[in-house]
Parts: sequence; structure tokens; C-alpha cells
Amino acid sequence: MNAHASTARAERPQPLHIGDHLREWRQRRHLSQLDLAGDAEISARHLSFVETGRSAPSREMVLKLAERLDVPLRERNVLLVAAGFAPAFPQRSLDDPALRSAREAINLVLKAHEPNPALAYDRHWNLVSANRMVAPLLEGVPQRLLGQPFNILRLAFHPEGLAPRTVNLAEWAAHLLERLHRQCEATADPELLKLYQDLKSYPIPARSGPVSADNVAIPFKLRHHGEVLSFISTTMVFGTPVDITLSELALETFFPADELTARRLREMAASMK
Repeated sequence: MNAHASTARAERPQPLHIGDHLREWRQRRHLSQLDLAGDAEISARHLSFVETGRSAPSREMVLKLAERLDVPLRERNVLLVAAGFAPAFPQRSLDDPALRSAREAINLVLKAHEPNPALAYDRHWNLVSANRMVAPLLEGVPQRLLGQPFNILRLAFHPEGLAPRTVNLAEWAAHLLERLHRQCEATADPELLKLYQDLKSYPIPARSGPVSADNVAIPFKLRHHGEVLSFISTTMVFGTPVDITLSELALETFFPADELTARRLREMAASMK
């Protein structure tokens, strides 16, 4: 999906009819009416009638179609409202007592990952929480860039942030942009589309070529106190969320990619005790 076209589509007035919403999500997923109808176990004729407004879907059908289309929970509520039904998925603050167990799980993962850095962020890549191993890696970054909540991707690309310290900036930035582009395609979120365009405006060098076949993952190489620390990262999400906040939360965990990095992280952790 072309990013400029996506931005234009996201900025125009949103369609009000449930059929318009369903058709846009179906097209975004590159599915024909026949494909979606087969997945949802309904007739293509009935789906066509729903998309054109000749037939009104039941609440159950809206949810079933949304699930088959992998529509984010936030947007499933939009579909339900457009069809004349009440929203089905709550959005609570992480401080809400109902999310206490989830909050404790996040803290447990972050703490257990030490002495390696780990952080949690929301759907727009704003920092939600981090373990104590993240702060030492941000030493020297201007405090104005670390105001709460700060955007992780903007910090990675900013010329006063981590960009000048990232040894393999071209490869790492291209990797992050590719991740963000996939997220834009999956969600059509206007703020993510704007973030994508903003990040592309930063003076990032172009990637010199394809990733070497010898690499199993693109590392994050950070210059720190005259040495190069190298990390590989993994991303975790909640498996079966029914709350919008949890469905949009991600945990990024970093592992040392070499012995020097592992040793320096152990030393950092020991100095904090």
C-alpha cells in the first residue's frame, strides 16, 4: 500500500455505513468477496448485499467478519457502532483494577529480563514502562527528548537522540521503518501514518544493500562509552486480549548479541545494586 495514498485515505471523512467499513477492510486485506464469504461461512451474495447496504448484518456477523479480517479491537467497536450496535470491547487505563493482573505480568517480564534491557510501548510507540537497564543506554540524550511519554521511534531517528550513536543506523532504521509500514497497512491508523512520514524526513542514510545471509537477525548496534554494544530484539504481545489497551500493548526485549555486550550489561546491573 502506498504510504501517500494511505495517508490521504486516512485523512478523508470516514465512511458511516457498515458496508463501507467492511469493504475497505476487505480490500485492505486483499480479499475478494468470495474469499471473505468462504472464511466467514456465508454466501458471497449476502456479503455483497451487506457491503452495498441492501442487507443489515447481525451483531454476531459483524464480529465474525471483523475477526476473519483481523480488524483491531478498537476498529471492531467502530464497525459495531456503524451497524447500530453498542461497542463490545472496553478500553481501560493500565491503572484500572481490572487490569491489575496484566500490569503485574508486564512488570514481571520487564524485571525478569534484567540484566538485559526491556520496555513496553503502546500502539503509537510511546513508552509505557521500562526496566532499569534502559536508562543507562540513554545517558547523554537531552532530557527534552525523554519527556513522558516519549516516542521510541522518534528517539531512535532523532539526530540528538540515538541516531548518531547507532553504528548500523541505515540497516536498523530501515528495519524499524519496515515494521512501522506493516503496522500502518494492518491498522490504517492516521497517527501511525503521520509518524511514518515524519520518520522518513529524518536524515537517515540509505541501506547499502540486502542483509547478509550470515545474519539470523538485524542487530541493534549502539556506541556506548567508547564501545559498541550489540543487541537482538524480540517483540511480545498479549495472546488473547479483549481489552483495547492490552491489544495495543507490545513488549520489546533485547538480548546481547555478543559476549562483550553480555559482560557490560552484567557490570551495569551490578553497579546499580
